[in-house]
Amino acid sequence: MNNLVKKVTPKGDLSWYVKWLGTILVIMGLIFRANMYLTPFDLMLSAIGCILWAYVGYLWHDRALIILNTASSTILIYAIIRWYGI
Repeated sequence: MNNLVKKVTPKGDLSWYVKWLGTILVIMGLIFRANMYLTPFDLMLSAIGCILWAYVGYLWHDRALIILNTASSTILIYAIIRWYGI
């Protein structure tokens, strides 16, 4: 049964640490978003997490990860700018 699902992503290299930090930050951002009153923190954590995941996509040469997370982080950074009225 273990041979049916083989892990193909690297473990223990730079991308492994970056992807897990990015994942934790995106999940924390979602938790803050669910609380509604922590909007600026939710935007910042999610944006940083998406930037980290875009970097992982770059390291893995995965265009889907790069495009999704670059678009997401751009939208989140725009929302941060609007939130603070810069």
